[in-house]
Amino acid sequence: GALLEARVTERFGNHHHVGDIRGRGLFRAIELVEDRKTKEPAAPAKLTQVIGECKKRGLIIGRNGDTIPGFNNVLTLSPPFSTTSEDIDFIARVMKEAFDTLE
Repeated sequence: GALLEARVTERFGNHHHVGDIRGRGLFRAIELVEDRKTKEPAAPAKLTQVIGECKKRGLIIGRNGDTIPGFNNVLTLSPPFSTTSEDIDFIARVMKEAFDTLE
């Protein structure tokens, strides 16, 4: 869990499309926003794009329920308890590649 938190924070802690990273242990949530300063929720198409790009690369991520009525802008990571450090590195790499497609 600590390694997942470190990798996700390292890669996305200052990303302009990330409003917040939260969670505990191996369960992490990444809030996708249009602008980091205003925290305006990202358009649903952007979440779909990130999720689709992850799937193309072999990583299945989830989407959380509405955080603001009408908006479903939180991506969820929940790898199994048997996850290795190599798995965590894979998750972080694939997520970065997926986020890079937003640029």
